[in-house]
Amino acid sequence: MRKLLTPIVALFLPVAEATAQVVAPPTMSGNLVQMLLGLVGILVLLVGSLWLLKKLTLQRGPGAGLMRIVAVTPVGGRERVVVVEVGTTWLVLGVAPGRVSALAEIPRQALPPAAQGGASAAMPAWLEQLMRKPKA
Repeated sequence: MRKLLTPIVALFLPVAEATAQVVAPPTMSGNLVQMLLGLVGILVLLVGSLWLLKKLTLQRGPGAGLMRIVAVTPVGGRERVVVVEVGTTWLVLGVAPGRVSALAEIPRQALPPAAQGGASAAMPAWLEQLMRKPKA
């Protein structure tokens, strides 16, 4: 059996020695480049996954634009009053940590010019005026 293995080992011995001479020890710059390419690859996968998740969770169809926030006014450290438009109705909601309460339901109205761009400094007075109106 030994006589049979000796020629086979002799065939592969020069290849093993040549391979050992060609392979260079790893360098610090090579390791750094490999680490940076791995990091960039992971960041690309993360950004791509987040973009795909955002695209898959967007509301579509007739109910996509059913509700929108008209105004938000903070009334405390973590409490706020929110006006939400649902169809042709505005809901005035009190929002606190762990709780949402309906304060009023009013028909949709035109926004005052000061509030057209979103929440502004004039919003608390406008909201107070809405709350004073008697319910129809």
